[in-house]
Amino acid sequence: QVQLVESGGGLVQPGGSLGLSCVASGIIFNIYKVGWYRQAPGKERELVAAISPGGNTDNGNSVKGRITISRDNAKNTVFLQMNSLKPEDTATYFCNAKSIPLGRQVYWGQGTQVTVSS
Repeated sequence: QVQLVESGGGLVQPGGSLGLSCVASGIIFNIYKVGWYRQAPGKERELVAAISPGGNTDNGNSVKGRITISRDNAKNTVFLQMNSLKPEDTATYFCNAKSIPLGRQVYWGQGTQVTVSS
């Protein structure tokens, strides 16, 4: 059974920082591209960032320069560090794993809420 378990969401003030973690189980982690998507109410789900097993990253346009994604293949974990947070970053953040190279297996976590508000 595949599980992606996110942690680290919460309430943060504008300009603050927050770190998210996602631990994967039930997959061979180092053949999956893993990352984070987010979805705000009334909006489509969008890419925040993703990282390949070798460390190549893709960042969403709305967060460029403010986030760092990393992974620990030994611990089946992907991390997202977000800085200079804005109210528009408020969303549910979902961990995602996609098999490479063809993406035939795709898995999602349950999501963790990030709220940026004073």
